[in-house]
Amino acid sequence: MGLLPGQFWDTWDSYIEWSLDLGLPGLGILSFTEAVIQPIPPEALTLPMYLQAQGEPMELFLIWLIVTLTSVAGAFLGLWLGKVLGRNFAERFIKRKHIVRLDNLIDRYGSAGIFIAALSPIPYKALAWIAGIGEMDKRQFIIAGLWGRGLRFGTVSYTHLRAHETKANIVCRLLREKK
Repeated sequence: MGLLPGQFWDTWDSYIEWSLDLGLPGLGILSFTEAVIQPIPPEALTLPMYLQAQGEPMELFLIWLIVTLTSVAGAFLGLWLGKVLGRNFAERFIKRKHIVRLDNLIDRYGSAGIFIAALSPIPYKALAWIAGIGEMDKRQFIIAGLWGRGLRFGTVSYTHLRAHETKANIVCRLLREKK
């Protein structure tokens, strides 16, 4: 399956299965660890969980809430690790050119850079470590992360909610919105 050995993919699949078997706590564990160090994105669990929720609003909300909060909590740990362990430690795992790019993103855009990383495929964990190294304001980091991750995961959750509405529910909702 590409450049990585088959054992990597076996471990990847095992971790996803284990997390899925745990349900929402497994999602929290996967999301938290992804935001700190491991490479499996939360979507590996959220998408099957959203489908299984069958448009049930409370289940979709809980999935969204858990994945958002645990992802930001994991990134906050990454911020702290970046502050405590410093640049030399980070350079062992992140190429220097990437550190420079991420430094520039934070210097230029501040919390907006964190928001962009939280929302996009930019490695949120790496940016969290770099934000810690640069001693970014914790409050701004958390707020930007909550907004970015909330939108990233909330958009998919909302889409699943809307996709499962019946025609009657859509008509009722539209009538309520007109008032």
